Amino acid sequence: MTQASSHPDVSKRPPRQPRKGVTSTGARKAASKNARSRAREFALQGLYQVLVGKNDIAEVAAFTRDLLGFSKADAVHFDALLYGCTDQAQALDALISPVLDRPLAEISPVEHATMWIGVYELQHCLDVPWRVALDECIELAKEFGGTDGHKYVNGVLNALARQLRAAEVKADHLT
Repeated sequence: MTQASSHPDVSKRPPRQPRKGVTSTGARKAASKNARSRAREFALQGLYQVLVGKNDIAEVAAFTRDLLGFSKADAVHFDALLYGCTDQAQALDALISPVLDRPLAEISPVEHATMWIGVYELQHCLDVPWRVALDECIELAKEFGGTDGHKYVNGVLNALARQLRAAEVKADHLT
């Protein structure tokens, strides 16, 4: 008497996918993100609520802190980004607008919030290298923005990095 195996036939399984830290869209998988990257993601979600819903910042912060996975984020960096970007929204927009090829009102809220995060970090988070600030924002735009929004964010933040961190960018290009 033969007993049916509870294991599926190995030959009928789809081929294993290589284990990489990126999704099919090129964005990093959640498991490969550090606490600051997670903080940027949550800050982006909060800033989106502020830009689109005009929600109160304290309510946005409380709501975001209750989201699944927030415990793995750098809460201090999240606060710095969320409150810093909203407190300095006009100043950040004043830096961003001259670099744009269209009015700021035509920029998607995801790209707008992503650029806020990038410019804020370039100005106020000097412990974050300029390339890291750009790369992180490009990743955010890839994961949450439109199809080619990350390219636009890259161009804008690259131009602003040359302005806001001129010495660091110049030294980096010399090496």
